[in-house]
Amino acid sequence: MTGFDALWAFERYEQVRPRLPSARAEGAAQLVEGLGALAERYDGFVLDAFGVINVGETAIAGAADGIAGLQALGKTVLVVTNGATTPGEATAAKYAKMGLPLTRREVISSRDALALALAEEEDVGLWGFAATEASELEQFGTPFSILGEDPEDYRRAEGFVLLSSIDWNDERQARLAAALAERPRPLLVGNPDLVAPREWGFSAEPGHYAHLLADAGLAAPSFYGKPYPEVFELASAELARRGVAADRVCMVGDTLHTDILGGAAQGWGTVLVTGHGLYRGLDVAALIERSGLSPDFVTDSI
Repeated sequence: MTGFDALWAFERYEQVRPRLPSARAEGAAQLVEGLGALAERYDGFVLDAFGVINVGETAIAGAADGIAGLQALGKTVLVVTNGATTPGEATAAKYAKMGLPLTRREVISSRDALALALAEEEDVGLWGFAATEASELEQFGTPFSILGEDPEDYRRAEGFVLLSSIDWNDERQARLAAALAERPRPLLVGNPDLVAPREWGFSAEPGHYAHLLADAGLAAPSFYGKPYPEVFELASAELARRGVAADRVCMVGDTLHTDILGGAAQGWGTVLVTGHGLYRGLDVAALIERSGLSPDFVTDSI
């Protein structure tokens, strides 16, 4: 499913706002030139991935130097990503291949938060996953099947997980909707994003499909990833282990409704990146005013 644009995504986030966490993100945003300008103010920099350090499978120019520069100043740099298709080890390896100086310990994904939630769902048997063969679902330690063309796979599942939209399509979405209409079951969402910036445009992400099911009254999805708290709690724990005080942390992202809202809800400073991700080329000031979500700082790139 393609054909989305940034303004559509912004308006759709506004429509589903009642399902997002609430947070105060007010005040006038200050324009800065890169994160180095904030090095005296913050010790921990939590970076979104898509639109901040990479677009699709391509590193953003200057991202590696930006991260390395902060690390050279003794700053802690983490990446918190809603990319959940593959395990964190594979994500860290992807970043390394891009030349980004990040280790597995510095990569926290919504998949990590989802894994903890699945471990607590002991009463659910077979989970039906929207996922790919590369998703290594065995890591979750729960019975699973990958949802595909067979309607019986949807009927047999005792719960559903929207982990990846790479192989998802309208036909599979219709099968899932029919199964939920027939018998309500838990729906967990490993990537709450509506869209993600790619080299060719914007892809539809699991959050998009989950909200459609919620709109239809077929499910009350449980979301794991930005802007929801569980993934931020994992990042906070890692920051605390590294001795970073909570009031010395900032969230750096390219979307108001996931990165800025989620960071503000955590009580962190917030930085909106505008040069590469969702809002590239748009009137960002108008979007901030329309949403009422103001970052503390705005920068073109990290």
